[in-house]
Amino acid sequence: MALNNTALNNTALIQVRELVKEFDGQTVLSNINLDLVEGDVRVLMGASGSGKSTLLRCLNRLVEPTSGSIIFRGKEVLAPDVDVRELRKQIGFVFQQFALYSHLTVLDNVSLGLRKLHHMGKAEAKEKALQELSNFEMTAHQDKYPSQLSGGQKQRVAIARALAMDPAVLVLDEPTSALDPVMSRDVADLINRLHDDGITMLCVTHDLHLARNIADRVMFLDRGVIRADDRIDDLSKHSEPDIQAFFGNTSA
Repeated sequence: MALNNTALNNTALIQVRELVKEFDGQTVLSNINLDLVEGDVRVLMGASGSGKSTLLRCLNRLVEPTSGSIIFRGKEVLAPDVDVRELRKQIGFVFQQFALYSHLTVLDNVSLGLRKLHHMGKAEAKEKALQELSNFEMTAHQDKYPSQLSGGQKQRVAIARALAMDPAVLVLDEPTSALDPVMSRDVADLINRLHDDGITMLCVTHDLHLARNIADRVMFLDRGVIRADDRIDDLSKHSEPDIQAFFGNTSA
């Protein structure tokens, strides 16, 4: 979500405080603090290996943080009694490589979670899945398998699958990394449409054009540390040369 002046006055849907993650003694995330306000789109950028995807995975405990706090709707995500399955219903995840089941059709990919996690009957889950696919103009492809889809179509199915669960937050990990420029623009348009519909989103991307199209501000993560949180145009003129270099080609 892009932090704006109104967002600063609202209670955050997700609050991350002093979050640390270490792998084999190496610090991947160091004292991360961020707020995600309901209805906003927040963008996280940084070079490969900066810890972006790890941070996303900590939010719904696909990765267990070493220390710190994640508050979701006023409750501690890292508490020992948290129902992780319920948490993951609320924080929908769209993976970088889509993570669609290759042996399932488009319809079954979207309806599976509804049946397994929401315990819907087959007919009800199918109806819900078709409704979500219709929102992304993918109904005509419902009987296809992932191998029969383009990259952009796979992305739409992955987002439809996440949104079918009615999550409070949609988390997108490099949503344009496998797409050509035309499809990347389509994804930007799609994210903006979801924003208009009030969907709260946290997006990790290395794509400066996508970032500019979906948010006014971005956070810059560098070697596990959030070093900046500002407008892209201001970051391209940052006083620190490496930050300026990262954002310096945004006018292209």
